[in-house]
Amino acid sequence: MTTTDLIIIGAGPGGYRSAEHAAQHGLTVTVFEDKYAGGTCLNCGCIPTKAFCRNAEIIDNLREGEEYGLENLAYNVDFQKIAERKQRVVEALRNGVETLMKMPGITYIQGHAEFKDAKTIMCNGEEYTAKNIIIATGSSAKLIPIPGIDQENVVTSTELLDVKQVPERLCIVGAGVIGMEFASAFSSFGSQVTVVEFLKECLPTLDSDIAKRLRQQISKRGVEFFMQAGVKAINGNTVTFERKGKEQTVEADLILIATGRQPNVDGMGLEQAGIEYSKRTGIATDENYQTNQPGIYAIGDVNAKCMLAHAAEFQGFHVVNHILGVESHIRHDVMPSAIFTHPEAASVGMTEDQCKEQGIAAVCKKAYFRANGKALAMNETEGMLKLIAREDDGRILGCHVYGAHAADLAQEVSALICRDTTVQQLKDMVHIHPTLSEIVHDAAMQF
Repeated sequence: MTTTDLIIIGAGPGGYRSAEHAAQHGLTVTVFEDKYAGGTCLNCGCIPTKAFCRNAEIIDNLREGEEYGLENLAYNVDFQKIAERKQRVVEALRNGVETLMKMPGITYIQGHAEFKDAKTIMCNGEEYTAKNIIIATGSSAKLIPIPGIDQENVVTSTELLDVKQVPERLCIVGAGVIGMEFASAFSSFGSQVTVVEFLKECLPTLDSDIAKRLRQQISKRGVEFFMQAGVKAINGNTVTFERKGKEQTVEADLILIATGRQPNVDGMGLEQAGIEYSKRTGIATDENYQTNQPGIYAIGDVNAKCMLAHAAEFQGFHVVNHILGVESHIRHDVMPSAIFTHPEAASVGMTEDQCKEQGIAAVCKKAYFRANGKALAMNETEGMLKLIAREDDGRILGCHVYGAHAADLAQEVSALICRDTTVQQLKDMVHIHPTLSEIVHDAAMQF
């Protein structure tokens, strides 16, 4: 039996960053991965999707060539080259993670790991043990139970990232982050895109005002949305859904199911280890991401607390610090997120609706991209930023934005929230002119 200080099951962002952090602090680590280093995010999630989004952005900019004095532009969209570039990006980063897993103190094992008991892991016929174990097995696409979902032309985001050609007609079921990003990208690639969403508005975790404006902008680019529509069946190329009591259909060559993700909890012997979990809510953990079994932790998508790659990373840092007996000051309640549509959207902290629901007296101020010099120079005048602060002491509670570089703007405010910054303090912080970051300052100046 092989013994190390720490075992990590899964080499996604949570797993490999935890392994690196642990090894840097003197722990010996065994990492198991049964697919590809880098996990879902790197291989069939955020990274390849963002590669597609970048290609789409370039195409959109070329379509505006005349605005920049570029006359008579002519070009063809070669999707094969787009796909090849995406794969080069993935492979370069995957190779980087594999190299990282060769650092001193880390043993990287390719194979399926399974609990024999609460202290023993089986992989490739060998037994491994450690005082502490981190489960970081991520998540997979969640499929809704509707007739026809098992057809060949029905795919998840994983399969859509590997298509050989742009579908002429693409129907996307679900208007969450995955659905919206693919709708934006494939519309730019030339697909006729239709989105069918059960809820009243897209991106339910985003501020409702921002979500509505973003959807309207993407609609202007040709994407058709059917909100408050429940899919009833898929029959060949026909998607049937019910909306406002009436049955409607849409025709599509390819149908993407983007109805969320579910924790990967099957097939690793959680029962043998006595670990509490459910297929819907993942592995149950406490505030230190420890399961009901002492010394066994679960981080990232598998605990379903926050299904973001950077959430998995920082949960992993917290766990390793907990194992080392080091106090952690990570603000897990401040979790910025972004949607890489065109235009982008991003958020951090509380929304205006959440403040009302929780009875928090808050003030919300808005600033617009069209009033910003850099945005005008970039021809990116469509966008808005909402800054939310407590009414009593001015402490910043949230920021929600759509427009160019929205993720970067939200990240600035995320840092401020982590330090309990007030809008008055933000007013006194000099911002470079001309930059988009002045939009954050402009919002603060309205308080």
